[in-house]
Amino acid sequence: MGDIILRLVIWFLLTANFSVANIVIGISIALLLPRTYASHTRTKELLWALGKIIMAIPQAYKEAIQLILQPHTEEEVVMERVEGHRSPGLIFLDIFLITFTPKTIVLKYHKDGWYEVHLVKRRQRP
Repeated sequence: MGDIILRLVIWFLLTANFSVANIVIGISIALLLPRTYASHTRTKELLWALGKIIMAIPQAYKEAIQLILQPHTEEEVVMERVEGHRSPGLIFLDIFLITFTPKTIVLKYHKDGWYEVHLVKRRQRP
């Protein structure tokens, strides 16, 4: 059940359309996609990811305004640790959330549990 909900969340994030037709299409796709029983998404992890999505929206607006008002000329590539053993759907949501904010983008996911993240930041004054 958690995998179906996760697929629906991803569908709605990608389409940003909550019409009846899109909901029916999303449910159909979520049910028709093959299931991987080896990596079930736990409900607790799914609720945590949904909370992160809700918190990412105001963060994205805040960062967009900062980029407009204050130039960010420094770039950096950092490695961020993946939390625990994540299902492929939750890894996708993690990458989506990191890339959703304007200052960061995931360059690569390393199978040993790390995201390679590019970020822009303001120049540090000496």
